[in-house]
Amino acid sequence: MDFEQAKETIFHALSKKNMILCIGKCYVEYWGRAASKLPKGKRMLLIKGDNSFAIHQNRLLRPVNYMMNCQISQKISDNALILEARKTKPKETMKVFFYSIDFLETFKMDESHDLRLFGSEKELSDLLAEDLSFIEPGLKPFKREGLLRQGVVDILAEDKQGNLVVIEVKRRLASYNAVSQLQRYMKQVEKMKNRKTRGILIAPDIVKPAHELLENYGLEFMKLDFDIGNPEAKIKGLTKKQTTLFD
Repeated sequence: MDFEQAKETIFHALSKKNMILCIGKCYVEYWGRAASKLPKGKRMLLIKGDNSFAIHQNRLLRPVNYMMNCQISQKISDNALILEARKTKPKETMKVFFYSIDFLETFKMDESHDLRLFGSEKELSDLLAEDLSFIEPGLKPFKREGLLRQGVVDILAEDKQGNLVVIEVKRRLASYNAVSQLQRYMKQVEKMKNRKTRGILIAPDIVKPAHELLENYGLEFMKLDFDIGNPEAKIKGLTKKQTTLFD
């Protein structure tokens, strides 16, 4: 495809917010938070209808360089098709100089916002809140997703002694950061409510350094055994619903 035809194709695709896929020999320059250059080589430029602009190479999933929500223009100069992405806040510019084009195609894509994620931490927290008795007899949900200055508590419960219990749910191996997060949430709840507060971290497993830190903080850990299915996730051991303190 010659550059004039490519320029016209890209111009119409941008006006219709279609996806653009361009593969060819190119050189890339970027100025912004830093500056970078990519030497001449065969790469893929992917432009989407949301004005994202990304350069891909034949390795790794992530683009080697990209910009979001930018203004895109095209011109022909010095025997190259130049595509430019520009932003003003923050000030960024990326230029792609195509010296040859092997493939150029545009696509009208369907928009869909109905993606459902199964087995998210929120879904697991929702399931968990239906029956906390298998963790500890007498444990009842007090408030869901309590908002704190430093984040959001997955589950705030009350034990049979009247203590508050901050429960943090992780669907993957619990790390050092997960323990630190739970400690911060627990201390903040304790200060806000002026009541004795415990912290329980629930996850499939926990790394050894994180478990040692958890014990030093006086926090508790319970393994969460769950199955991720479609259309739902299930926590093994949950068989009944329970009422909250407000029911």
